[in-house]
Amino acid sequence: MRVVLEEELDTLQATLHEEGELVLRALRGCLNALDQRDPELADEVIAFDDEVDRQYLSIQAGIESLLARQTPVAVDLRLVLAILHNNLHLERMADYCVTIAKLTKLVYGVAPDQRLMRAFEEMGSRAEEMIRVALDSFERRDVSGAEGLVALDELIDRANRRIVQHLLALGNNLTLREWGLRMIIVSRCLERIGDHAVDIGEQTAYLVTGEFREFTDASHRAS
Repeated sequence: MRVVLEEELDTLQATLHEEGELVLRALRGCLNALDQRDPELADEVIAFDDEVDRQYLSIQAGIESLLARQTPVAVDLRLVLAILHNNLHLERMADYCVTIAKLTKLVYGVAPDQRLMRAFEEMGSRAEEMIRVALDSFERRDVSGAEGLVALDELIDRANRRIVQHLLALGNNLTLREWGLRMIIVSRCLERIGDHAVDIGEQTAYLVTGEFREFTDASHRAS
């Protein structure tokens, strides 16, 4: 029975990693669509979310099946619970990518502010880095690496604040103001993706230590 449990846990972790790779593809896709003002690419990102959802549901079903047939305890139970949480965080990241893609379709006809587009590229690159660090730390049970996500998240938070301040100063041009309001949502989506990566890092610490603790104050909690 122990061998079967270990095999199922390995399968769940592998599927979670695959889901993370899909989220990274979705994030890069939505950023490219925004940068290139490409509504067709945005549509591809929206459709691609079905792939993420399939992985999400596969993990959910795998956990339900495992719990119905096995009785994991101690670190095994913590691993199951951590995978359950991380699965949800990844699925929500993908949802934010869909939101960015949908906003791209609404504003692709408006000439963008190039300063902001560079800022979004920077935020997106940071978010990609955070997802990779979060997944790698979880796989290697690296609490120190997971804790390093906080510093990366602060860089995204600062960029988000700068973008919002810049957008609020765009003036009274109605077209630019409408574009700017939607770009505030884009910035917020990227900021929230970073928050979810931090949450995955917290699950790594929980898995290793058996105690849950927030790396930062509750103001960053993802939703």
